[in-house]
Amino acid sequence: MKKQFEDIQIELIQGDITKASVDAIINAANKELIGGGGVDGAIRRAGGPEVVKECDNIRATQGGCPTGSAVITTGGNLFAKHIIHTAGPIWEGGIKDEPTLLSSCYKESLFLAAKNEINSIAFPSISTGIYGYPIKKAAHVALKTIKELAESRHKIPTTIQFILFDDITYNNYVDVLTEL
Repeated sequence: MKKQFEDIQIELIQGDITKASVDAIINAANKELIGGGGVDGAIRRAGGPEVVKECDNIRATQGGCPTGSAVITTGGNLFAKHIIHTAGPIWEGGIKDEPTLLSSCYKESLFLAAKNEINSIAFPSISTGIYGYPIKKAAHVALKTIKELAESRHKIPTTIQFILFDDITYNNYVDVLTEL
């Protein structure tokens, strides 16, 4: 499914983010930038040792990637030239400012992409795996954040994909994007 907001094209795809043909992919990382499971593990395995080394260097120089922020590394062995790592919030019922932190993940990732002249980017569904963020709520935050950035004419990549691994996640994102 595709939808246009101003000059920004949003595309929802069901598939494997490590195979994305974009300038950069987003990694749903942990704040320590230490390899995990899920999307993070798949991206690190596909990207190879160069990605791990750069994450180690970031951790050594700035202590990691605080929740809601983003850092950039090479794409290593991926088609994407870059990986932007962002640490999403752990869902605690919505009482710990989770929507604001999740929105910040998308904003900071997009601003970092623009700063690095990245024109196309692919996101997974941040925080909806082991971090437990309800998928429909996460989809609403993600897509609404991007729509608002597009409408405010912020400089962000013009092609934004969401590459969603399973039917449930994909269908939730389709429902939300249809409503916006």
